[in-house]
Amino acid sequence: MTDAERRLWYYLRHRQIGGSRFRRQAPIGPYIADFVCFEKQLIIELDGGQHAVRKEGDIRRTEWLSSQGFRVIRFWNHQVFEDWDAILEAIAIALTPHPSPPPQGGREY
Repeated sequence: MTDAERRLWYYLRHRQIGGSRFRRQAPIGPYIADFVCFEKQLIIELDGGQHAVRKEGDIRRTEWLSSQGFRVIRFWNHQVFEDWDAILEAIAIALTPHPSPPPQGGREY
């Protein structure tokens, strides 16, 4: 694991964020997710500099994972060290259940 992955894993393990269980380096189809919460169908990816030149591959990967029902959020490695509070907040928000949209017509019965 990279230093950024180690730092994030320290907070994801033992259900420290929102009580959600994460696994690291989890295989999903042809891909390996950095971190995944299967219960919430949430994948967290940390990207280093090599991802700047692999944008198309990352887009295809995210599209495939999304087609399997996962939400993917990505952060740059440097953000883990420079904007830590924002990352924790973004993960907590992503783990929060979203209310179902109202039925067609905009009213709930």
